[in-house]
Formats: sequence, structure tokens, C-alpha cells
Amino acid sequence: MIPRYTNPEMGRIWSEQRRYETWLQVEVAAAEAMAEAGIVPADAARELRDKGAFDIARIDEIEKVTQHDVIAFTTSVAEIVGPSARWLHFGLTSSDVVDTAQALQMVEACDLILGNMARLGEAIEARAEAHKHTPMIGRTHGVHAEVMTFGLKLALWYAEWLRDVERVRRARETVRVGKMSGAVGAFAHLDPSIEAAVCRRLGLMPAPISSQVIQRDRHAELLAALAITAASLEKFALEIRGLQKTEIGEVEEPFGKGQKGSSAMPHKRNPIGCEQIVGLARLLRANAMAAMENIALWHERDISHSSVERVILPDSFIALDHMLRRFTRIVSGMVVYPDRMLENLNRSRGVVFSGQVLLELARRGISREQAYEWVQRNAMRSFHEHQDFKGLLLADADITRVLPKAEIDKAFDLKEQLRHVDAVFKRVFHPGA
Repeated sequence: MIPRYTNPEMGRIWSEQRRYETWLQVEVAAAEAMAEAGIVPADAARELRDKGAFDIARIDEIEKVTQHDVIAFTTSVAEIVGPSARWLHFGLTSSDVVDTAQALQMVEACDLILGNMARLGEAIEARAEAHKHTPMIGRTHGVHAEVMTFGLKLALWYAEWLRDVERVRRARETVRVGKMSGAVGAFAHLDPSIEAAVCRRLGLMPAPISSQVIQRDRHAELLAALAITAASLEKFALEIRGLQKTEIGEVEEPFGKGQKGSSAMPHKRNPIGCEQIVGLARLLRANAMAAMENIALWHERDISHSSVERVILPDSFIALDHMLRRFTRIVSGMVVYPDRMLENLNRSRGVVFSGQVLLELARRGISREQAYEWVQRNAMRSFHEHQDFKGLLLADADITRVLPKAEIDKAFDLKEQLRHVDAVFKRVFHPGA
């Protein structure tokens, strides 16, 4: 069942109507290629193009008897076309049509996904530029680490996003292949030149070699690329969820006018969009695993992969399409609280500048071990006694004997800590400029 949130464009690609349209597209292309080669009468190929059509209800009716969807399809088409239909499916096996047609669907779906990915990339870049110099605390192990900016966090997303785009583009090319090699891939009934001609007409590449089917490592690569893209979205969404915690309160996903967060608690503003994205990413990972299971088939083929693909291909594309469109809206509309970021940065009383103080002591001849001991004891006092870290350093004779106040002040300077942000942004957004 197609979920209610399905984008009509993506839903159309994976509809029953579109599946049979691509089958007919392949059948007509094959007939025309064979007509050019003198195998099929030219007027029969023209009639197949002009009259070729199908009736889904009739296909379903025939399939109840034949228990074979391609035979049901070709029978329905033949009933509409008439005598010229004896050249329909000439020299072909079912997988010649089904696998080649499925490649058309996957390429079309990839193009829609790549368009959505481009729009999300634009949204991330815009928000990154807006918050390039918005200071916040970086966290490792969930604990305050050192100073960064919110723009750097978003630039990191963007760089990963570029890799996701490239993976999907590569996978699109990997699955952009067709085959007309027959029941075991030996071209017993058609010359390989027919396969090349058909693929050329369809905008595909001929598989260099196939069995009865196009090999499923191709499909697994595509599903893996979609799953990794979903995992990136999960990572980004999880970060927003973490920053939206009440105790942190630095970022919120958009909350619309009239939106309700809880049936029992009117105050709730929950990150439900990000939570949905995290959940759907799990589905795509499971589907990628199923695609890998489809790689190994008995001998030249069995149909254990077929039933799986009828679920995992549309489901993965439909889910990822939804995730992309929803997360683009979240990124574009997310609420950022710079004051809260600065407040949280200062919450640890300056201990996050300990690394810079350590380096300054080492630079002035103090052994790293000794410098670490001096800085750490003051950091621990700051934690336990709730005292200002810089004040403790200025009162520590060991440290002030080596570091003058001006140098200690400089170690706590945000501008000094963030002086390379522009350089990082140039590497991410304007490489080679």
C-alpha cells in the first residue's frame, strides 16, 4: 500500500500503470530494433507502436488463470493490437522486458531523488552561511568539548551531503542497464546488436553480460546508496532532536500555528518530523540488507528476488523522497537560538578553553605532563566548586609565573578560537576558488 505521504510524482513512477507502460515501452523498442534489422516486418513494428496498449483489469483477469504476469500483459496487448501482435515479445524472455523496464523506473526515480537532494543542499548551505559565525559549544561524548560555530556543524552536513549525492549518481549509472540476452544470457534467439539498439532507444547501456537477469549487485548498490543517504538524514535529524532537548534548547524544528504537540500536555513542542526521519532510515537500512540477499540466485536465475523487489524498490524510493522533502522544510524553517548557544557555552565556566591554556604553557617550556596537571586541577576545582575557570588560573601561582594575564585572556578569546572558520567554509563551499 502506498503511504498517504507519498509524493504523487514518485508514486506514479512505482504505480502499476507506470510498470506496464515501461514494459510496453521496452516491447515496442525491441520490435522497432528488430524491424530495422529485418527480423520483424516494419509495418508490424509501427502497428505495435501506434496501437500498443493494455488494460490493467484485463491483465489481472488473465493472470488469475496464467499465474504469469508477463504472459497476462502480452495477451492483453495482443487482444488490442490484433494480428501484428505475433511479433510482440519476439525472441524475448520475461526478464528481458521486466529487468530492462525496471531500470527505466529506477533511473526515473533516481532523477527525482537527485532533484530533491539538490534542494536540500541549497537549504543547508543557506543556513550554514547565515550561522557561519554563530558560536556554540561543541560536544564529544555528549559533554562540552571546545568552541565551534553552528555554521560549522551545518557545513559538515553539507560536505557529507555532497558525498551522498555522488553515491546516488554513481548508483543511478550502475542500474542504468538493460538486457535482451534471453533465457540464460547466451543470445540464443537475438543478436547482441539488437540488445544494443534497444538500450540505445531507451537511454540505457547494455549489460556487458547477463544471465536471464541483470545481476542484482547493481540493485544492491543502489539500495545501499539510498540507505546511506537516509542514514545521513537520520544523523542530521538526530542532532536537531538532541539540540532541541529542553536542557539544551539551542535549535527547534519548525512548529506551525495551530500545531499540537501532545493530547495531554498543551505545552509540548516535539521534534516529530526529525523523529519520523530517524525511524524511516531504519526501514531503508533493512531494505538495503534485503537487496544484498537478492544478489545470490540459483544458477542463471530464480525468482526469489522478484517478490522482494516489488516491496523494497518502491518503498525505499517513496520513503526517501518523503524524508528529503520533509527535512528540507525542517532545515529551511528550523528555529535557531544564538543567545541560548552562547549561554550554554558559558555554562561550563570557561573550562572548554583548557586545551588552549595547555598549549600556551607547553609553548613556554613547561612539559606537557606538568602543564596538564596544572590546568586539570583548576578545571576540576571549577567543576566541583562552581568557580570561574579563568579566575582560578589567574590565582594559580604556577601558571601565572609562566603565563601573563594578557596571554591567559587571549586563550579565552572566541575570535581567536574561531579564526579559521572562513577557511573551512571556503574548502567546503568554494573548493578551488
